[in-house]
Amino acid sequence: MTADEYQAVRVSRRIEAPAADVFRVLADPRRHLEIDGSGMLRGAVSDTVVTGVGDVFTMRMYYSEHGNYEMDNHVVVFEQDRRIGWEPWAGRGHPDTAPDSTAEARWGHVWSYELAPDGPDATIVTEIYDCSGAPEEERMGMEQGKIWAGAMARTLERLDRACTGR
Repeated sequence: MTADEYQAVRVSRRIEAPAADVFRVLADPRRHLEIDGSGMLRGAVSDTVVTGVGDVFTMRMYYSEHGNYEMDNHVVVFEQDRRIGWEPWAGRGHPDTAPDSTAEARWGHVWSYELAPDGPDATIVTEIYDCSGAPEEERMGMEQGKIWAGAMARTLERLDRACTGR
């Protein structure tokens, strides 16, 4: 499968909260630990709410193969109350940022969310993982991104709780 044939992984959930409320949680890196379904986040380094494309927020992470590290998330999609997304780059402590590393800090992955109002007090939230910009062998190693579908569903479940209190 080539990058041209690749289909991003999409997981959706209806949340009984207005799009503006859902977006407010997604745009605040300090809330991401609360909604993380992957178990990899350890908290925000950044304490500033995302306001537009070009913003960068940093998250503390943990992965067994890398230990503790940071990811610098470059906002590449921003439409207030409708769409938000970022491209993670390897940050401080990540093996790809080590002086002897030949890897690039930028991987060609984008995490994003689309919000579609579903009546006055509900929103269809779609989380999207697009790794079409990643090398083919990396995409194949993660089943074209499908390995993240379960974590994405858990994230949307946690986002639902964060927005509704249920």
